[in-house]
Amino acid sequence: MPRPRTAMRRIRDVLRLTFGERLSRRQVSASTGIPFTTICDYISRTRAAGLSWPLPEDLDDAALEARLSSAGCRQSSYGHCPTGSASTKSSAARA
Repeated sequence: MPRPRTAMRRIRDVLRLTFGERLSRRQVSASTGIPFTTICDYISRTRAAGLSWPLPEDLDDAALEARLSSAGCRQSSYGHCPTGSASTKSSAARA
């Protein structure tokens, strides 16, 4: 089943907590209530889109959504989180 869409305000919070406050992805997940894998997906899409924190002031919600969704089409991050999480390690061990 597809994930429900997250409001752009919450995505901006994820980016602020990850890049601005330097929290781990698990801490961001706990803080925002957004699943860990979704946090990883947003971070991957942000990097693929060439964005950094702070976001440009002229980047409105529609433009941010367009940049993140087009980055997701070029680079799928499902099943991959660049943190070396336990779920990634355990799936590698099963292979």
